[in-house]
Amino acid sequence: MASPLGEKIKNLRTEKGLSLEQLAQMTDSSKSYLWELENREQANPSLEKINKLAVALNVTAEFLVSAPESSPDNKVADEAFFRKYQLLPDLEKKKLRKILDAWEDE
Repeated sequence: MASPLGEKIKNLRTEKGLSLEQLAQMTDSSKSYLWELENREQANPSLEKINKLAVALNVTAEFLVSAPESSPDNKVADEAFFRKYQLLPDLEKKKLRKILDAWEDE
């Protein structure tokens, strides 16, 4: 029986159409490690690994480890988007701000 964390990882991965191999590449993990996380009862990944999984799956680390719901809500999606935004280079941030400004002008 999988842990709640493993179930969330597997559900999010399949919702996004990612294979174990693809998620492994995105998170600097092995396929076997991710399979263990998804399917074993005792999952104990490092904080670094949880953060990499959260970024790859577009959720927050808090959602993966503590949220009772199995699917992320809008708040989780917004927090994940903002985290990605913060990691963008300044030029990409500027482009996104221009898009939002143009959207407001309509």
